[in-house]
Order: sequence, then structure tokens, then C-alpha cells
Amino acid sequence: LKFSVGFQRKNKKRVPSFRKLLKTSKIKLDNKLKNKQFKQQSTAKKYRKEQRKLRQAVKDVTSRTSVPLEEYKNKNAAERKKEEEEEEALPLDMMDEDDLKLMEDLAQKASFLTRDISSSEPVHAKKRKQENVIDRYEKMPRRMQTEPEKEIIHLLPIKDKSGIIPQTMEKPVVSVAQNEEEKDTNETEVVEVSRREPQPVLTTEELLIQRRMKLQEKKIHIAALAAAILSDPENNIKKLKELRAMLMEQDPNVAVIIRKLVMVSLMEIFKDITPSYKIRPLTEAEKHTKVKKETQKLREFEEGLVSQYKFYLENLEQTVKDWKQRKLKKSNVISLKAYKGLAEIAIKCLCELLVALPHFNFHNNIIVLIVPLMNDTSKLISEMCCEAVRKLFKQDKLGSVSLGVVKVISSLVKSRNYDVRPEVLKIFLHLRIKEVEVKKDTEDITANKKFMSYKEKRKNLSRMQRKWKKAEEKLERELLEAEASESKEKKLKLHTEMLNIVFLTYFRILKKVQKSPLLPAVLEGLAKFAHLINVDFFDDLLVVLHSLIASRDLSYRESLHCVLTAFHILSGQGDVLNIDPSKFYTHLYRTLFRLHAGATNDDMVIVLQCLDVMLTKRRKQVSQQRALAFIKRLSTLALHVLPNSSVGILATNRILMQMFPKTDLLLDNEAQGSGLYLPELDEPECCNAQNTALWELHELRRHYHPTVQKFADHLIAGAPTEGSEALKPDLSRRSGAELFETYNMKGMTFNPPVASVTPRKKDKFLQADSFLNEDLKELIQTHLKEAAVHRPLDFAKHLKESSLS
Repeated sequence: LKFSVGFQRKNKKRVPSFRKLLKTSKIKLDNKLKNKQFKQQSTAKKYRKEQRKLRQAVKDVTSRTSVPLEEYKNKNAAERKKEEEEEEALPLDMMDEDDLKLMEDLAQKASFLTRDISSSEPVHAKKRKQENVIDRYEKMPRRMQTEPEKEIIHLLPIKDKSGIIPQTMEKPVVSVAQNEEEKDTNETEVVEVSRREPQPVLTTEELLIQRRMKLQEKKIHIAALAAAILSDPENNIKKLKELRAMLMEQDPNVAVIIRKLVMVSLMEIFKDITPSYKIRPLTEAEKHTKVKKETQKLREFEEGLVSQYKFYLENLEQTVKDWKQRKLKKSNVISLKAYKGLAEIAIKCLCELLVALPHFNFHNNIIVLIVPLMNDTSKLISEMCCEAVRKLFKQDKLGSVSLGVVKVISSLVKSRNYDVRPEVLKIFLHLRIKEVEVKKDTEDITANKKFMSYKEKRKNLSRMQRKWKKAEEKLERELLEAEASESKEKKLKLHTEMLNIVFLTYFRILKKVQKSPLLPAVLEGLAKFAHLINVDFFDDLLVVLHSLIASRDLSYRESLHCVLTAFHILSGQGDVLNIDPSKFYTHLYRTLFRLHAGATNDDMVIVLQCLDVMLTKRRKQVSQQRALAFIKRLSTLALHVLPNSSVGILATNRILMQMFPKTDLLLDNEAQGSGLYLPELDEPECCNAQNTALWELHELRRHYHPTVQKFADHLIAGAPTEGSEALKPDLSRRSGAELFETYNMKGMTFNPPVASVTPRKKDKFLQADSFLNEDLKELIQTHLKEAAVHRPLDFAKHLKESSLS
């Protein structure tokens, strides 16, 4: 039914937006709700009343006896003739063919009472009433189609034999409708012509000039508004709304550029005028209390600033969402292709505000917007968002802001079913979670304040001043202690919560999706934060790491991360555990020769870190046979890697030879003990490394890199700390990983650069007068003075003379 459909449509009213609700007061909202409920009740009453009437009408019709169709056929002929005469008496010339056909169809039906009233549409009491077709037709006004009177025009008569014959002609009659149509067309043509103003056709150069002028005007307007706001923010806060309105620029020629400029301008303005604290909403009691004019002015400024900042963030968010959904509004004047650049500027503004205003309102909303964009398919947008989060982690000393980001990243990874980019998890590596930083910060807080001694007080202050000074210092000491303890406890609590979320994400990935591309980032994160893992998880984590290595499904870099994570665990709190890590030593020793001067050269950093943790920091648990085997294999590896890797390896060998003095037997040619050296054996304890020598160092002495040559000479001399063969401090005080980064050759240039050699000057040819032999000098001069005579050359001349003689 139409009424029911209309009733349903009224219930489907659009819910007002949050922005509209924010603008309306509470009393107005209550009144709107009451009016809405009253309207619904009244419409429901009307609907019930109409249904009641309809049911009553159906009952009345069904109670009557319907006249059967056969009785109309059995009527007497007289009545039929009368009806036919009445039908013929109707003015048929008044009806059209469609009306006659309709009347004939209605005449064939038996009665209007026999039709089903329940199938008809409901009758509205006040709005409109449904009537029968015949009644509606009978009420229509009727006009007789009379022929118009013909005007006769008298022409010149014709004279004939019989007499004069008058000549007449009918005047052509033009219909009224045709006259009206012609008048309407003439009027419309006149209006259109009057509306059309002659527009000059502009050339391309003129259009560009016109566009440049519009841009300049808009830029000047933006600059004027921004300068006014920055000069006096409290009085000109309303101009923020005017500037923000330019984000809806409708001129298609300059819309994209103007919107970008307004976005960036508003971002810089908010960075400058926002206070260094979070603005909270006023309570009801605070709103009704009387305050000073300055306080009221400050409150209005803060309220306006927060509202405009909120609307600005909503505009940026809507721009990004429209671009992501590939959706444009009907009234939009920007194409979808240009919308991408607009969205990139909006994301850049959000990233800047994320880093610049971590303390201000709506910061968590910006985090919720930025974190999903770290997983965007666009590399530019993803890197932009990741860089902003890195900066945020770096400048966050306490950890409250970082905790919010970590929570959103963890929920994003879980909601996407761990199908995210590895860069999202690598962000965790930039977290500032270190116990040393917490202690350092608390020491800085407590050590800055210095108090006056008793002698200074006695010398400089009076008795009353000393009394006040004593009470003041006591209060300051209490405040400093409370602040230091509170900040330390708060920081430790935040860092603990952060670590729990990070490790929960890592352990879920290790448990559920071990073949995920996120595994390298997980292992790298575990290697960094392994010293902070709870001891209760050590056994299970080491079992998982060993099973991953044994499965051989990992890449070489991932297996190195597993080894590094395991030894980080064992080097910290894991010292108290009785765990044998020999399988990890064997794995690293076996896979060292996978490194070469190609793509795996970048993995040398992780290898050097593993060697530092496995051999240097655990030197008390390392046997001499294991140290000899690693030194020999690393020396062989140094022959077929890039120079920076060779320098790092030789620096590691130097540290090992100094920590294990008995390894100098590798510098002797004589074999000691029984057995032969087995270089192909994968067990470092059983390869008999004591029966070989470091012949590779003699090859490295002739290396083209000067630093490699220095290290080779130094190791051949026994790695002394003093004397002519000792290294300089810039080489001896650095670890292998640091030297690897120092002498990196990513720029495809020698590092250190090759010293430039001054080119030798070309030897000048001596002139004729500078010859030492005087005879030769005279001969050359005589030949030079003679005139050149062109004669045919005869090479057989001397042969002929010798044959004749």
C-alpha cells in the first residue's frame, strides 16, 4: 500500500552527522527528539484509523448481494432498445476514440459492486480520494467541437454573356494553438539571444595568463590570512575558518594547487599557534562560573582552536578516504588522477602534525589514520608514514606516545591476518626500550639542582631569610624525589607494556605463520630485544629457533638472525641456564662459506655480530680447538669477499688471537699433535685446525686495498699491541662491524679513495741547436737550408750500382 510505503520511508531518515550534532545544543536536540516521537505517534494513529475504515468498507461490500452477470443478458428487448437510443443520443463528436473504447470496455463489465475493493489502493481522508473512472469522466467539462466561421473575401467579378458572376474566396484560418506555439518559440528565442552574451575566444597563451593571475590573487589572499593569524592568534582565530573554507575551492583551473597550498599553510599555522599542553573541555561548573576577561578570552581562543583543528583533520581524512575508495563527489571539480597528488599532500600534513604535535588533542586519531597507510601499496606513501613513525619513536623519551602506536600496529597486524609489509614490523626496531636510558634520565633529573651550604647561607642571608630558605629547600627536595620516582616508575611501566605487546606479536607469528615474509623482521626484533625477554620463555624460544634452523626453510639471513637471537638470550639472563649451544656454533661454522663478494656480502654485518657474541663475549665457554677452527675458516673466507668484509674478518681474527694467545701456533709451519687438518669437516671441534697454518695472510699482504694489507702484516707479526707492527688507534679501537661500515663500497668507489698522482710532464724535443755533436748539428742545418726538390724515388738505385761494380 502507498500509505505503508510512505510510513516506512519516514522511518528511514538520514542520521545527522557528528559535526551537525556538535553544532546543536542539548535543549534543541531534546526538542527535536520529542517532536519526532510525537509525529511518529500521530502518523501511527492515522494509519490505524484508515485501516479500520478500510476493513469496515470491505465488510459492507461483502455483505451485499452481488447481481449476477446472466440477469443483464436476459433483459427484455424494450429496455435494451431504450439503452441503445440513450447511447446514440450521446454527443459522440465530443469524445475521442480512446474515451469511446474505455466506455465500451466498462459497459461489458457487470457491475462496479462486484469488483474486489480490497485490491484497490487505500483512501486518504484528507489528502486525496479515489473515485470511479466514470464519475471522474462525467465531472470533466465538455466542449462542442464547432467549426469556426469562415470569412469570405470578395474578389473582382467576372463578366460573362449571361451577366456578371461574383467571385469569392475563403480566408485561411490559423488555429489558436499554432499561434500560441509560434509566440512561445519567438519569446524563447528572444530570451536565449538576450541571455547569450558574446564571449571572446581566448587563445592558449591568454588562458595561461588568466590562470596565473588567479593563482597570484589566491596566493596573496592565503598569505594575508596566514600573516594575520600568526600576528595575533587570539583576536584573529575566526580567520582560520575563512582559510579553511578555501579547501573547497571550486574553480577547476586552480582548485588543485589552491587546496594544496591551503593544506600546507594550515599545517604550518597549527604548528606555530598550538600551545604546549592538551586542551580539555570545560565542565558544566566551569562554564557557569564568572571569570576575568582575559581568562574568558583565552577560553574562547582555545575552544575555537580545537574546533578548527578538528575540522581541518576531518577534511584531510576525507580527502584520503575519497582517494582510497576511488570516489569523487558530483560537485567535485578535481579529476581522480589529480586527487592522488592531493591525497599525498594530505598524508604529508598528517605526518608532520604527528611528529610536531604529539602532546596536543586528537593525536591518537592521527595515529589511527597514519598506521594503516604504512601498509599502503604506494611505496612513496608507505615510506613517508614509516619515516614519520620512526621520528616519533626517536623523540619520545617517556614512551606514552610510542605505546599508542605499538597498540595500533599490533591490532593492524592481527586484523590483516599477518598479511602486511615487513616494513610495518621493522618499525619496532626503532623503539627506545633500554634500561640504561631510564637510569640516565632519572640521574639527570635529580643531579641538576644544587642547594646552598650552611656557610653560604650564614654569610649571605639574614636569620629570617635562612629560615625561609630552609623550608623552601626542603619542599624542593621532596618535589624532586617525587617527580624522579614517578617518572622512573611511569617509564618502566610503559616500557614493560610496550615490550609485552611487541613480544606477543612476535610469538604469534612464530607460532602461526612460520613461512611468512615477516619472519626476518621478527627474528631481527627478537635479536635486538632478547636481553629483555623473561627467563621463563628461554627454553621454549630456543627450541623454536633450533627447529626453524633444522627445517632448512629459512634463507641464509634468517638463519643468521636465529643464531644471533639465541646467543643474545644466552649472553644476558640466560647465563644461569644450563643450555649447550654447540648446535648453533656448528651451524654458523658450516654456513660461513655461503658468503661471497656478491649479494650475500651485506649479510657480513650479522655474521660479525654473531662472532662477537659467540666467541668474544663468551670466551670463557669457548675451547681452544673451536677458536682455532674459526680463525682458520675466517682467514680463508677473507680471500673471496669484498675489501670491507675482509677488513671486518681480519679485525675479528685479531681480537681472537689476542684473547686466545695459544692460537699463535697457526703462524708456525711445523705441525703439532697427530692428525691432518680437515677443512671440509663441519664440526669445528674435530677438524684438527692446530695442524695447519694461516698461509692466507701472505696472499692478503699483496691485496690491492691498503687497509687489508696493514691488517695482514699486523697478524703475521702476531697482532702486537706495541711496536712498529702495531695498528693505529683508529683501526685498533673499532670492532669488525664498525670497520665493515666504515670501508663500505656502496658508492662504487674506492674507500679510502686512491691518492691522485700528479701527471708527468712530456719531455720536450731538443731543438737543432741543442745537439751535443757538432757534426750532426751542421749536417741537419745544411739539409734544412736546402730547397726541397721533388724527385721520383728509386729504391733499386744502390742495388744497380753494386751489380755494375
